[in-house]
Amino acid sequence: MARILTGIQSSGRPHLGNILGAILPGIELSKDPNNESFFFIADLHSLVSLKSGPERMEYVRAIAAAWLAFGFDVKKNVFWRQSRIQEHTELAWYLDCFTPFPMLANATSFKEKSEKLADVNAGLFMYPALQAADILLYNANIIPVGKDQKQHLEMTKDIASRFNLLAGEEILVLPESQIDEKVMTVPGIDGQKMSKSYHNYIDIFLPENELKKVLKKIVSDSTPLEEPKDPDSDITFKIYSLVASEAQVETMRHDYLQGGYGYGHAKQALLECMLEKFAEPRRIFNYYMENDDELEAILIDGEMKAREIAQQTIQKVRKILGYSS
Repeated sequence: MARILTGIQSSGRPHLGNILGAILPGIELSKDPNNESFFFIADLHSLVSLKSGPERMEYVRAIAAAWLAFGFDVKKNVFWRQSRIQEHTELAWYLDCFTPFPMLANATSFKEKSEKLADVNAGLFMYPALQAADILLYNANIIPVGKDQKQHLEMTKDIASRFNLLAGEEILVLPESQIDEKVMTVPGIDGQKMSKSYHNYIDIFLPENELKKVLKKIVSDSTPLEEPKDPDSDITFKIYSLVASEAQVETMRHDYLQGGYGYGHAKQALLECMLEKFAEPRRIFNYYMENDDELEAILIDGEMKAREIAQQTIQKVRKILGYSS
């Protein structure tokens, strides 16, 4: 049985990019009876950029509600908050001591901000070691990742190999990445990759009127209503193609090329498609956001399961390093 592991930072509410790029593919993997899925909320990682405790707690709730809204089976699988399992940070420190400085300095997440070192905290620099701990703590075999995370997984394997060399045996399981070639990048309302840091994301759980306002902000060109338009260069059409059925996409493509169809029409069609496609997830999401006790009980149950496995791994590591007999 393959053990699948993935996580989402609690640095904001889950957006369409998270849903299409991580949540839905992860849940699909979890439905395979040959897989055992470990999905966690990476609330420790979010501290790198988000310092507000109340905001973090709210985002954690929203992320948990989103996983549940899309049907993640918490009875079959394991679902928890990273910060509630202290073994994450303990293993991260051990792995820090097996991670060479140049490896961390070469991490894309650090290099992108290294020109302004005054804005870089040690958490960002050591980020790959904590991410490695998240994975290695649970003996994960497969890690669903986006193309931009592939480097971090290779670093995880390198760090684990260094530790295993000292141990003389495979104490830490070396994971493999799984990249979904179908949905590599979800465009934001400005055409860049959808990201909280770019403030260009679409929150599908917003009330209808607020969601409509966001979709109206999608950037488009100035082609007049009556003229034909190029669907393949339009951001609204690209996003619509990711959520609509094949028949709906072909209809909109025809409308673009025919002329007499404006970007406002396309954005309204996108809104209607989202409201229809995500009607049940929106309902379930709102239910859990309004029933915190039920949400908390689910997370606590998952943390009991995760802690049991994490403690088994950390005991092996402690023994190798001379911290237990």
